[in-house]
Amino acid sequence: MNGAAAHTARRKSGWLLLLARWAAALGILAVLVHFLPVAQLRLAFSTIPPQRFVSLLAFYVLTLCVGVLKWHVVINAADSCLPFNVSVQCYAGGLFGTLFLPSILGGDVVRLGVGISRSPRPAAVVTGNVVDRFLDAFAQLTLLLFGLVFLPGSLPSAFDGAPRRLLFLAIIFGAAVLIIVAALRRFLPGRSFRFRRRLAQIRSAQRAVSRRPYRILFSFLLALSVQTAFLSVTMLLGFSCGLHLPFHLWLFAWPLSKFAAMLPLTQGGVGVRETALLALLVPFGAPAAQVLATGIASEGIIIAAGLLAGLAALLSRRVESRRKLPATSGV
Repeated sequence: MNGAAAHTARRKSGWLLLLARWAAALGILAVLVHFLPVAQLRLAFSTIPPQRFVSLLAFYVLTLCVGVLKWHVVINAADSCLPFNVSVQCYAGGLFGTLFLPSILGGDVVRLGVGISRSPRPAAVVTGNVVDRFLDAFAQLTLLLFGLVFLPGSLPSAFDGAPRRLLFLAIIFGAAVLIIVAALRRFLPGRSFRFRRRLAQIRSAQRAVSRRPYRILFSFLLALSVQTAFLSVTMLLGFSCGLHLPFHLWLFAWPLSKFAAMLPLTQGGVGVRETALLALLVPFGAPAAQVLATGIASEGIIIAAGLLAGLAALLSRRVESRRKLPATSGV
């Protein structure tokens, strides 16, 4: 009875967390709208043709299909032995969970939960998902570095030297991550036998990944193309809102806004992403109302795609269940 009560309490607190994070997201957007001219916001929104929005949503969904392929390749590079339809359920369910499940790590919880339950090598699923996350982050850093290369000529005087400082901070962050990983590799093996066995499974999955460098390179190129496509969707929405900025400014601002959205403040980074875009683009002369309109329209596409992804995961699961029914009934 106590266990059931504790489970109910955890579920209730989880849903309260979900509501609180969505309330925070809407609150941030409300504050941004309050301090910007509403007439300019309406004008920016009105210049987005409905067919443009639908076409960009379709392009975004097609890009997510490439993301499924990337995740499938990375996961199976770690010897997880997942069929493609299960990868669809994991990836699509993760996209839905990021926006609509009551957990800070909702997307990864869904991916790992479904993948571990369907794979004979759970450690391979965990390792593959971590590698996939690193590839996405590295792809975003690559876009950012390209933006920094072409940025100095566009910098306002207040931003002189900013690219070098950002690059220096990125190097420090990378070095810190390497030191932490090295420390964990040194001190963790002395724990319990059960822990060492799980660690050995993870190391086995890591070795499987390291034996397939071409798959990882291919997956990185897929990740880079996916992130570039996402950036392009935002940029094209900006064009529709009247926000005409050089491509290298988007290469600079968009990845940083994505990194800012990883902060566990709101659900799916909604509101945080728009705030970051405003802080990064307005100093370059971008009209604030058009930047915010672009960000909100982009969130509309992300949310719509998340709902479609959840529907795709559900349909894939039902189709799989119906295929298993004849075999079950025959037995």
